[in-house]
Amino acid sequence: MTTPGAQLARRLPAVRGRIELDKPLAEFTWFRVGGPADVLYSPADEEDLASFLAALDEHIPVQVIGVGSNLLVRDGGIPGVVIRLGRGFGQMALEDGFLVRSGTSVPDIRLAQFALQQGITLLTFLRGIPGTIGGALRMNAGAHGGETRDILVEARGIDRKGKLHIMSNEDMGYGYRSSTAPADMIFTSALFQGAQGDRDEIKAHMDEITAAREASQPIRSRTGGSTFKNPEGGKSWQLIDAAGMRGFAIGPARVSEMHCNFLINEGGATAAQIEQLGETVKARVKENSGIDLHWEIKRVGVEVR
Repeated sequence: MTTPGAQLARRLPAVRGRIELDKPLAEFTWFRVGGPADVLYSPADEEDLASFLAALDEHIPVQVIGVGSNLLVRDGGIPGVVIRLGRGFGQMALEDGFLVRSGTSVPDIRLAQFALQQGITLLTFLRGIPGTIGGALRMNAGAHGGETRDILVEARGIDRKGKLHIMSNEDMGYGYRSSTAPADMIFTSALFQGAQGDRDEIKAHMDEITAAREASQPIRSRTGGSTFKNPEGGKSWQLIDAAGMRGFAIGPARVSEMHCNFLINEGGATAAQIEQLGETVKARVKENSGIDLHWEIKRVGVEVR
């Protein structure tokens, strides 16, 4: 029997990067759940990505994933091509004027550490974000008083047709945990504005961020980070707690006792159970407070009922 990946492989252009067929995706997400990608493509570099997209049949769906820290892949997997940027997008460099250039596969924490080594401040808040620079660009990631839009100068990206774009901060259309950048844009690198700082002060601030995360978030659990965006003027975790949902579970999927805006896979949960848990939390909060919560975790793929 021919698999979906094998069928799709016949329609793909040649690449210098790596192609894997019917690749399970659970290992690439912090929840450790989800079905396979028909095709998982890891481009060698920006040129390889651009040529692949330019030659790819426009009817084949494309989905980009990072380190999966804020991602729920549904149990039916993801049809089409899943792109995961790797080493070819992992560069970091200091430029004149305290500018920092980074590839989009670089974890936010690593870029914060690089800036520390160079004595560069303003990027310190990235220590508190458990994703990659690509995800930070897409969702205006922020923590501990800083946001991506505070430091971004420009971002490079490749669109679905393989064309290169250089987008300014203004072009990104940033809002709270959101961007109006085209949905098909695959970001490849970014340039950030830092400032000269004192290494000891930067390190002390990073240590404070680390301690705060470890004390208040279940970071050593199978989780997806903050589940819901904070509503205007409020905190999602407070609304969830007030609705009596702290510790609520559906099978092995549970609302964290430590921080109830985090959902946890206690072992053996399905993506469907985690998503059902989130939707149940939303409904209870709506009943209790009249407020609609909106998912911050990105949910992708085919549902299995």
